[in-house]
Formats: sequence, structure tokens, C-alpha cells
Amino acid sequence: MERDPDLTVKKARIGVALAFATQGGVFISLTTRLPEISKRWDLSELGLSGVLLMMVLLAGFGSIVSEVLAKRVDSARLLRSGLGGIALAVPLIVLAPDFWVFIAGMAIYGTGLGVVDASTNMQAVAIEHQYGRPILPSFHGAWTLGGVIGAGLTLLTAHLPFELTALIAVVPLLVLFGPFLRRVGMPANLDSVVVPWRPIMLVGLALVLFYMVDTAAFTWGPTYLDTVFDTPSSLVALATFPYLLASGTMRWAGDYLVGRFGPTLVLQVGSIVAAASLGIIVFAPTWQIAVVGFTILGTGVAVIAPLSFSAAARIAGANADLDEDTRRAMVDAVIARFNQFNYAGALLGSVLIGVIGSGNLRIGFAVPMVLVLGIIPLARIFALGAFTDSDESNPSPVA
Repeated sequence: MERDPDLTVKKARIGVALAFATQGGVFISLTTRLPEISKRWDLSELGLSGVLLMMVLLAGFGSIVSEVLAKRVDSARLLRSGLGGIALAVPLIVLAPDFWVFIAGMAIYGTGLGVVDASTNMQAVAIEHQYGRPILPSFHGAWTLGGVIGAGLTLLTAHLPFELTALIAVVPLLVLFGPFLRRVGMPANLDSVVVPWRPIMLVGLALVLFYMVDTAAFTWGPTYLDTVFDTPSSLVALATFPYLLASGTMRWAGDYLVGRFGPTLVLQVGSIVAAASLGIIVFAPTWQIAVVGFTILGTGVAVIAPLSFSAAARIAGANADLDEDTRRAMVDAVIARFNQFNYAGALLGSVLIGVIGSGNLRIGFAVPMVLVLGIIPLARIFALGAFTDSDESNPSPVA
């Protein structure tokens, strides 16, 4: 049932949206500069895959830490700590005087990435619960907007010294002081709470498929344009920029589309569009056609991730016998664990595709072209996360 939340929850929605935008902006700013980073440290595609594997594994570690801490620490504090870690990592990555300082920066960034991924989604599903209607797509739309800004900065500053990228660290440092949703009560013992993991795992499989596609586009898209085609070096970020524009547009419209047509139909149509667009990328004769494929791809996969987190939270929090503090602590822990599917997909998208496509990235992009169709049968599970009139409003304070 749709509700009108109080001012503190509305303020938290703005603060968390800024955190999503910051995460997207920093991530895309770094991934669109991967070709330059690879050249700076003389990394082959396999070497770059190894660095990305380390980062993804440490992001998974950060998410696991968030799951453990979520039982006694509210997600607002976790989010602030994760943003602080990212603010520290970016200058180390960009200004590293030697390779091992660069690796240390990537390690800190990976861990912070996991904490922020988990805690932003914890915050988002808690705020969505207060609104009583789908708003996760627009939160993830904020992530995409940040990514568009990051990709745009890469295009606009391609002629400037790479070291200026370190200034991006100022953004997470500022955002960590924003208003987030607090959990002030003490939850009951969560060990005895039964979590319906089977439907949550099926939703998680769809999230794996999404991040496989999404990470492939972010991580290997610029390199694909750089190595497969004779693309001007200043334009390789076009693999990411129009993808993000299309994805962001669809996510901002996603709240309405899901409310109008339901999550199942939206996901099934999106899966078909994604497979077709990846076909355009794989068989593109020119880099301009490949960019068209990346653009269409953004519309197809845009709402899979937000609907996955929303459905997982709704399924996990359906136990009406729990008090609000215990319910939220339990959902926070579930979301942090659910976030692990993010990194399983990232491994497929960044590492596996890089390995399979080490000789020819066209072959690498053929992998998600086929696998993304697996979302079609999984989409029916998302109806279990639909909003009902049984929700109860219980706003939490902001700090």
C-alpha cells in the first residue's frame, strides 16, 4: 500500500540517491580509464583480468563483512565507512608511484566497493518499505546518472593528465556526511529467524546474469572498441556513455513501468532486447554499429538489478511476526548476502569473458548474448516480491 513518508525518510532518500550516484560515478570513471591504466602498468588482457579478479573477490569480502556487521550495526554507519574507503583508494590508484601501491589502492577500493554496494541497497530497500511502492529502479537510476557523469568526464578530460582523476575522491568524502536512514532500536536474536532462501536464490541467479552483462559492458566495452575496431582512443568511452544514458532513462521510468506492467513482463521483454543487442555488438562490422548495440543493451538490462534487490527484500521481510527493528536487521543481513550474486556475475562479466575473449573479444561477448536469456524463466519468481496492502509504516530517523 502506497504511503506518504515523513520528512526524515524523504531526506534519507535524497542522501542515499547521492550515495548511489557517487558509487556509479567513481566506478565508471575508473573503468572507462582501464585502457590507459593497462598501458601505464603494461598489463595484458589476462593481467588486467587478474587485477579485476582481485578487486571483485575483495568486493565480495566487503559485502560479507557488511552481512556480519548488519546484525548489530545499522547500514548508515556501514555506508559512511565504505565511502571513506573509496575516498582513500582513488588517489592511491591514480597517483601510485609503483605497481604495488596501485595494487594496494585497488584492494582498498574493492573492499570499499563491496561495503557501499551492500549498504546502499540496504538503505534503499528500507526506504522503499516506508514508501510502500517500487522506488528501487530510480535509486539505481541515480547510480547510472553518476556513471553518465563519470563517463562524460572521461570523454571531456581525455586530453588532460591522468593524475587529475584523483580529484574524484572529493565526492565520496563529501557524500559520506549526508542524511541516511538510521536503525536506532536493538533487534532480537536473528539466529532463530527463518529466511526463505530458495526463492531468494532464484532471484539472485537473475542478478548474476545481469551483472555478467553489465560488468562486461563496463569493463570490456571500451577495450572492445579499442582492440576490435580502429576506434579513436578519445572515443572508446562511447561503449559506456550511451549504454549508461539508455540504462538511466529506463531506470528513471522503471518505477512507473513496473507498477503498470509488473516485474515479470518487464524483465522478460528486457531479456530478449538484451540478447538481440549483444548480437549487434558481437557481429558489428564497425565501431559505430557496436556503439548502437551497447546503447540498446542499456535499455534491455536496466531494471534487473533494482527489481532483484527489491524482490529479495520483500521476500525476506514477509514475516509479519517480527518487530520492525528485527525485520530491518534481518533484511539488511539478507541484502548483504544477496549482494554476493553481484560479484558472481562480475566474475563472469570481467574475468571469464576476458579469458574466453583473450584472443578475440567478439567471442567473449557471445557468452552473455546466450546466457542473458536465462532471465526469461526466472522472471516469474519476481512476482513474489510484489507490494501488498499488508505493509505497515514505521519510519526510522535520519542522521
